[in-house]
Amino acid sequence: MSPAPQKSATVARHLAFAVCVIMAAGVGFARADEMPVIKVEMKDGVIIPKIIEVPANTRFKLEISNTGTSPVEFESMELKREKALAAGSTSGIVFRTLDPGTYDVFDDFHPDAKAKLVAK
Repeated sequence: MSPAPQKSATVARHLAFAVCVIMAAGVGFARADEMPVIKVEMKDGVIIPKIIEVPANTRFKLEISNTGTSPVEFESMELKREKALAAGSTSGIVFRTLDPGTYDVFDDFHPDAKAKLVAK
């Protein structure tokens, strides 16, 4: 084989590889856009809603907003997750998947603030 056809074949292989990488990246972005986002509000010792419904066996994002005037800490011993937020801030926790069930959550800075996260 002469050098020109070999070079063309190499370029074609690199181009095919690049197209595969770009397509795979596009699929990843589509999945991130499709991930359910469940919103939770924490406000000076109150968690809204009291029953947080999330999809079981599905990746999702819990978006937590502190609309109060004091810091809060979303926490769950069962889920092994915690997130502290300053007043007026918003942050998120991404869960890969959760088994169906009910999980206790609370505000570690306001011990009377409790809710249930229900995966179904």
